[in-house]
Amino acid sequence: MKNIELNLGILVIILALVYNFSFAQSVLRGKIVDSVDGNPLKGASVYIPDIKIGSVTNKHGYYEIKNIPDGTYLLEISYLGYLSQSKEISIKESMIVNFNLIQSSIEMQEVVVTGVPSATEQRSNPVPVSVVGQNSFLETSSNNIIDALKNSPGVSEITEGPAISKPIIRGLGYNRVVVVNDGIRQEGQQFGDEFGIEIDPFSVYKVEIMRGPASLSYGSDAMAGVINMLSFPTLPEGEIKGNIIANYQTNNGYYAGSAFLAGNDNDITWNIRYTNLNSHAYQDKYDGYVFNSGYGENNFKASIGINRSWGYSMLTLSSFDLKLGIVEGGRDSATGQFTKHVLASDGSDSAAIVSNSDLTTYSHDMIIHQHVRHYKAVFDNSFAFGDGRLGLRLGFQQNLRQEANDVTVGNIYNIYYFLNTINYDLNYILPEKNNFEFSFGTNGMQQTSQNKGLLFLVPAYNLFDIGIFAVGKKSFNRLSVSGGLRFDNRTLHGDDLYLDSNGVKLNGPTTHAVHRFTSYNSDFPGVSGSIGTAYDFTDYFYGKINLSRGFRAPNIAESGSNGIHDGTPFYEIGDPNLKPETSLQLDLTLGYSSNDISTEITLFDNNIDNYIFPVKLASVFGGDSISTDVMAKMSGPTFKYVSGNAVISGVELIFNYHPQQAQWFHFDNTFSMLSAIQKNQPDSTKYLPYTPPFKYISGIEFNAKSLGNIFKDAYFRFDIEHYFEQDKIYYKFGNETVTPAYTLLNLGIGADILSGGKKLFSVYIYGSNILDVAYQSNMSRLKYTDPNNVTGRIGVYEMGRNISLKVNVPLNFRNN
Repeated sequence: MKNIELNLGILVIILALVYNFSFAQSVLRGKIVDSVDGNPLKGASVYIPDIKIGSVTNKHGYYEIKNIPDGTYLLEISYLGYLSQSKEISIKESMIVNFNLIQSSIEMQEVVVTGVPSATEQRSNPVPVSVVGQNSFLETSSNNIIDALKNSPGVSEITEGPAISKPIIRGLGYNRVVVVNDGIRQEGQQFGDEFGIEIDPFSVYKVEIMRGPASLSYGSDAMAGVINMLSFPTLPEGEIKGNIIANYQTNNGYYAGSAFLAGNDNDITWNIRYTNLNSHAYQDKYDGYVFNSGYGENNFKASIGINRSWGYSMLTLSSFDLKLGIVEGGRDSATGQFTKHVLASDGSDSAAIVSNSDLTTYSHDMIIHQHVRHYKAVFDNSFAFGDGRLGLRLGFQQNLRQEANDVTVGNIYNIYYFLNTINYDLNYILPEKNNFEFSFGTNGMQQTSQNKGLLFLVPAYNLFDIGIFAVGKKSFNRLSVSGGLRFDNRTLHGDDLYLDSNGVKLNGPTTHAVHRFTSYNSDFPGVSGSIGTAYDFTDYFYGKINLSRGFRAPNIAESGSNGIHDGTPFYEIGDPNLKPETSLQLDLTLGYSSNDISTEITLFDNNIDNYIFPVKLASVFGGDSISTDVMAKMSGPTFKYVSGNAVISGVELIFNYHPQQAQWFHFDNTFSMLSAIQKNQPDSTKYLPYTPPFKYISGIEFNAKSLGNIFKDAYFRFDIEHYFEQDKIYYKFGNETVTPAYTLLNLGIGADILSGGKKLFSVYIYGSNILDVAYQSNMSRLKYTDPNNVTGRIGVYEMGRNISLKVNVPLNFRNN
């Protein structure tokens, strides 16, 4: 409560100061034309990411942006079929800036906002960042937003069925990756394999992926990197637009609809979105329909904001509601068919073969299921303050994660985590002088987690983070140097938990009470930093080098676990005395970018001290140490979290060929390879578990600007995903096995449909795994479910052939 009052007090003081300032109001206007014939370009976009304001050109090619606070900004200028531009301008009064755009089939180096105080060009940022845009989301198919990113260089996913995906960056995941949405870090029990990301995939406009330690900007947990999911840009003044997207996928009967509407009236901006999606069980070549793998979501999101000469303020509210089955993989020994839990006549847990209706049901309330809800409010502000800009962002998140998994107690959530998080971020960006940018600030979070269920793996806890940081960037003619320093401190308090002989919570100790969790306090200080440079050797060749230090405090599972981890047979024990992880990573990038070819190679080496991982304990009598979780009614081998040292290194290669003499042709390729080793370990524990395999992703696309009077911007794409064999495994305890190589073929086709020269809707058809290959990913937990005694195969296979059909209908109620 004190932390809430502190944040509210800061907000009141800042608002009182800001609204009493007198602000100069600047207007930016100009004209955008074709560079060859000088014809005006109607509908070209001019956008300023730092202050969330922009405009589009009218039929004469003119644009105008009002209410711009004085300052230096990076502008994005884009128009379909033309080479986009970015330009830094300093605004102190009304000014005119014109642009000439060149026809091209390629886009510019992206403007990125992740991990930098102000928007910057991707090429001048020394930290490796990749961007996945709206076209990729529309033209391909995925099960969730993390699944949509898996083909990006250095990115993979831990999965437990179609609904659950956890991001992995360069072999690290869980609490080592920070996911940012609406400007704040998403918090929802990241320590568990079975806990996914609570973000509506239709609400994401583009994703920036920072590969490498980002603790400088985000504090603890950003050791592997950051995935920043950005919402749609605000509309220009006077417009009301939206769209309706419908999607159907054949493999699991997936259907989805998402309606979006946004507007800007006198620089009062707003938007609203509703999404509903549902699916039954997916199917593959070997397993048929995989029982209990269906899921459904109901999501809502709305924002309202204001842009004025003093800056902007925006309030965003969202609700995420997911129900999903849990794939256990249990099978009938005689037939190999999947089984489900049923209540026997004596009240015990029994098994029965599933029916066809069980496999194709859209209901997700079977006894073994999860219900996940995530509510979020974000208040985002940027104020002209003195000659600089003051940013203030406050967030509140509530995460409710429930699981029913015991048929003997009925459809009751015996696992129930209830997490509240308050995020805060206050920073000041000084005015740019002599090409030097500098910012400083503080950010962090406060968390309270409660156990409201009947089973307990981790204690209830309170957490508080605070970090202070300073970041600078100096730009020369062809050289830019950037870096910064950060100091963090995290305090973690685990609560006592006393249970009676029936497992009922007690208010305190009694004579026969079981002391399940013992109260503890841990304090984790940390220092992070980064220094890097980007240099243009020529107009085409460039290089980058970056040295960064990351920091991660142990999570609640690593410091406080004491129980059976549901979904596994393992009893886990945490250690509140673990030290924070620290890392030192070097990134080296060389690139070439011309009108026809863009290629980039990045080499990285990440040394991690105090790397935290579980080890199996041995019994003093020989064999495994076995512990019993009375409430879970299970016993299992005991694992305890310890720490050591690790080194992760690898190479990421990008090669894209977009010839200007044949703008209808695109050839894109990425290759990622990774080595993840624990130092000073024998061969059986040398490799980090679930290390992503080498992967090669290739795609060829053919485009046509028009096909008659009906089809516009048509395309056909041919994609290949090849995953190499993964035999560098953590095999000491039999938890991981070698995964063979596999190749997937995907095909896509789509176009805008016109009538009378106006777009009615767009169609996107994408076939994934067209050859219906039966394969298992080494990153899937379902690979290690029960064997099929009839076929001899172990575990569950990934989704087979799937055809996705999307229809995107634009809505234009008011247009400039």
